[in-house]
Amino acid sequence: MDENVSAIATPPGKGGVAIIRISGKNPLSVAEKMFSPVGKIKVADFEPYRLYPGRIDGGAFTDYGLCVYFKAPASYTGEDVVEFQCHGGESVARGILKTTFKHGARSAGRGEFTKRAFLNGKLSLASAEGIADMINGESEAEVRAGYLLYSEKLTQKIRSAQNELKEILAGIGAAVDYPEEGIEEDTTDEIKDKLGVIVEELSALASGYASGRKIKSGVTVAICGKPNTGKSSLLNRLLGYEKAIVSDVAGTTRDAVEGAIEIHGVKFNLYDTAGLRESEDRIESIGIGKAEAIIRAADVAVFVADYTALSEEDARALAYVKDKPLIKVFNKIDLADDTPTDADVHTSALTGEGVQRLKELLYEKGIGDRGEDAAFLIEERHFAALMRAIESLKRAVDACGIMPLDLVGIDVKEAWETLGEITGETASETIVDEIFSKFCVGK
Repeated sequence: MDENVSAIATPPGKGGVAIIRISGKNPLSVAEKMFSPVGKIKVADFEPYRLYPGRIDGGAFTDYGLCVYFKAPASYTGEDVVEFQCHGGESVARGILKTTFKHGARSAGRGEFTKRAFLNGKLSLASAEGIADMINGESEAEVRAGYLLYSEKLTQKIRSAQNELKEILAGIGAAVDYPEEGIEEDTTDEIKDKLGVIVEELSALASGYASGRKIKSGVTVAICGKPNTGKSSLLNRLLGYEKAIVSDVAGTTRDAVEGAIEIHGVKFNLYDTAGLRESEDRIESIGIGKAEAIIRAADVAVFVADYTALSEEDARALAYVKDKPLIKVFNKIDLADDTPTDADVHTSALTGEGVQRLKELLYEKGIGDRGEDAAFLIEERHFAALMRAIESLKRAVDACGIMPLDLVGIDVKEAWETLGEITGETASETIVDEIFSKFCVGK
């Protein structure tokens, strides 16, 4: 990593300011050749973390902007970094970038600045993935979860478990190396207890993935029920605009109609499905089959019944919803003479009555009471590694007292190494390269 690399660090397009970042062994040598500061100061004499105004060489043109120097190791990458802040035209930024290449820098690859930060010990691999989640986040909750990952919440817990496993491995080593002391039996009981505690801690951490996955991908909601209960109208009311076709003709919705909303910053993907009933219409039957598939895949099912026309057909339609968090909605409450019972919420798609309560129930059923600040296990890669580590530790617990301690230590070490894949301590080069290939150039 001795060479200087450079890239445009701001998004493409026109804007007020564009930033060109250079990182490496000596980015000031590049800046000296293309930046003319105002006054008598020289680039070589720049104080770190201070903005200097001056002229920036863009090859065919000169721009007036700012230059700042970040001294290693107190920089994003852990290396010396120089940034030019210029006017935000695409041609301006590209011209200045090309000039950095002319003076010895090479083009940075995808995520190379963050990869250098990881390799220089500025952040863990999990933290780097948190940065990507923040950049790509489509909801406030995903950005918050990405920030918690970036701020090393997960890394701290994983490293704490790894440190405990190191101590256990040291105890195993002592018992195996000094069998004449006769401490193996006592050590085995103690190790078994300690491993059991770690399994419980890691299992509790893994339980947050259900919420984390939904925060990252969104909560899938199937709006279902028999035909003509107001499902499409309710979808439109939740979305705040006319997305689904509304008709009093039963079976109008043949294919799923989808839309997305945010509730308390969490994305909810809503699917208005075909009415659930027996049908001889081949096209409608296909739509009903799709509705069943959506319900099976959904995180939450919203079953909509028409309060003014409750029937046995509703009960038959409700049978399609099995083993799924369910919100039972009585719709068209604006036409009711009294308050209906046996429902989680009463709504009127026409007036909007009860819709806010429905949103609150969607959040409760979809995310639960775990709290978003605890839902920082959002990457499938992390969850898979965590589960493998737990399985290794369970094998170690079961082996205690049955197998020699040195064999128990094999599973314990395997768990330690698997947890290291999350932080990056033991991640292979292939895993590291794959993660950073998903970054944009300039980050």
